[in-house]
Amino acid sequence: MSDNSFGKLFSFTSFGESHGPGIGCVVDGAPPRMALSEAMIQPYLDRRRPGQNRFVTQRQEEDRVEILSGVFEGQTTGTPIGLLIRNKDQRSKDYGDIAKQFRPGHADYTYQEKYGIRDYRGGGRSSARETAVRVAAGAIADLFLKQALGTPYRVRGGVVQIGPHKINRDNLDWDNCDKNPFFCPDAEAAAAWEGYLDDVRKQGSSAGAILEIVADGIPVGLGQPIYGKLDTELGAAMMSINAVKGVEIGSGFAAAAMDGREAGDEMREGPAFLSNHAGGILGGISTGEQIVVRVAIKPTSSILTKRRSINEDGKEIELLTKGRHDPCVGIRGVPVAEAMMALTLADHLMRHHAQCGILPRD
Repeated sequence: MSDNSFGKLFSFTSFGESHGPGIGCVVDGAPPRMALSEAMIQPYLDRRRPGQNRFVTQRQEEDRVEILSGVFEGQTTGTPIGLLIRNKDQRSKDYGDIAKQFRPGHADYTYQEKYGIRDYRGGGRSSARETAVRVAAGAIADLFLKQALGTPYRVRGGVVQIGPHKINRDNLDWDNCDKNPFFCPDAEAAAAWEGYLDDVRKQGSSAGAILEIVADGIPVGLGQPIYGKLDTELGAAMMSINAVKGVEIGSGFAAAAMDGREAGDEMREGPAFLSNHAGGILGGISTGEQIVVRVAIKPTSSILTKRRSINEDGKEIELLTKGRHDPCVGIRGVPVAEAMMALTLADHLMRHHAQCGILPRD
């Protein structure tokens, strides 16, 4: 299996399966002499950790990160940083009934057709369990960006829609995201979502979500104008997350309904932008405005409702998926999307300085 790495100058490579002994990654390109410890990474993982409330999977994983290399006496050495998270609460017997069956909407079928073998326990490599190490790698990227860019820099994310139920943007308060189990920036919407998701769970089904991730304090100039566009690579970063089916930058698809007088963000002296339909990116390059990305996540296909499918022999069957699954995978997707935003920005900051930060400008 190829393509297990992300990034160019600031990069990471992940490994491991959902029900194997552990998962991990190697982070390469982190600068030397940056303060780093397991205790600094752990709070990021704790936000994604399963089993914290009834609206997420009840799999009980500590998700304790171990640093295996690249750090000496509390500082990065500039060498690859090896990270390991040991799996503690695998329950592989839950998947015995579907070992040779394909869940509708899941990657079971395509993995089997491509490789001729697959780890059916929790989906193996196609499981979202892998995203824990992305969060660990993203923590290093975020800590680097905080040191490089200072206090104006911040990446924040939240769930702005579950199923058909959207937040009221008049109530949007990013500080509210850590005050409810949904990472929701609207307290009223979060209260309403409790009943909706309880009903979804009782029906043996699942719900989709839309996440919004914003980055502040990003300087002008990140990204390349053609193949290395910042929005192109943010889109790829978000689409690499399990269950993501769409990505918007700024006004996204809504921009198609605007006319040119509205869509183009006017500028005044400063420079100051009078709007941000572009989502902080023009021509693939950051404008210095807030970067805005929205991510559409489908309902998980691992549900307790019988669905029509086929088995490995091509015979028609009906199946349901036992085990412990998130009724809405978008909730725990927030820390993952934040991590992918930070990883993309860290990589582009390094690439920008590598090309444009050496020779003086007039």
